[in-house]
Amino acid sequence: MRFALFGNTYETYKSVHAEQLFAVLSKHNDEVFVDNDFYNFLSQNQPFQFKAAGIIDDLESLKPDMAISLGGDGTFLKAARCIGATGIPIVGINTGRLGFLADVSADEMESFFGQLHAGHYTVRERGLLELIIDNDTSHPSYALNEIAVSKHDSSSMIAVRTTVGGEHLATYMGDGLLIATPTGSTAYSLSAGGPIIYPQADVFVLTAVSPHSLSVRPVVIADDKTIELNIESRNGSFLVAVDGISRSYPEHTVLTLRKAAHTIRVVKQEGSTFFHTLQKKMMWGTDPRE
Repeated sequence: MRFALFGNTYETYKSVHAEQLFAVLSKHNDEVFVDNDFYNFLSQNQPFQFKAAGIIDDLESLKPDMAISLGGDGTFLKAARCIGATGIPIVGINTGRLGFLADVSADEMESFFGQLHAGHYTVRERGLLELIIDNDTSHPSYALNEIAVSKHDSSSMIAVRTTVGGEHLATYMGDGLLIATPTGSTAYSLSAGGPIIYPQADVFVLTAVSPHSLSVRPVVIADDKTIELNIESRNGSFLVAVDGISRSYPEHTVLTLRKAAHTIRVVKQEGSTFFHTLQKKMMWGTDPRE
């Protein structure tokens, strides 16, 4: 098989996992093309010799069978950004803490790739949010987890005037507002009090961050609705983070959010289910008395 490899470029002590991965793939005579940043990181910081078929230049012309994300969920999100609308499935190998997206543990690598080559795996579609800034459709951004609108500093609240399907929903006063996909419902949105949503549900969830009102609660809407945000801020600017990548914008910049036309395809171990992942990663339903 031919793989495109993306990896965590921050923690050198995890080199043992990269060495293990190359060894496993070598046993199957796989071709491994490495993301340029990760290739440079491995070349400069790792004590082992690795054999790569090349550096990733153009994914569409490379035509890998799958992409591999070696790291935590942040690395997986980076890989998803690079994969874009190509439709290449992504395998997540978790060397981070939680690993909700990257759910194959380092200990499971050898058995997992054996099963993968035998065809024993599943591929699941994950929806994306598309962000358009002030009707500029030339450079849309895409989020697998969430788009977060937040205040630029710690001094004062922002007001987020929100319409859904052309109808005014609310003006959120507080630290900000999260618009999350079902995939992102177990990320930042969950920490802000949002609900857990089944990954294949056709919905988005709007979750306020530190709202200045006791009546504000998360709202789940159908994902065929267009969301429009208009933000007021005392210091004249605000932040927009797309899966954690932030940029500053002047107040009253109009943000339009809608369901993206393409999806991200996630490779899962055969027999793996969302509820099992909840129980395994978040100890969902675990009774500490047992």
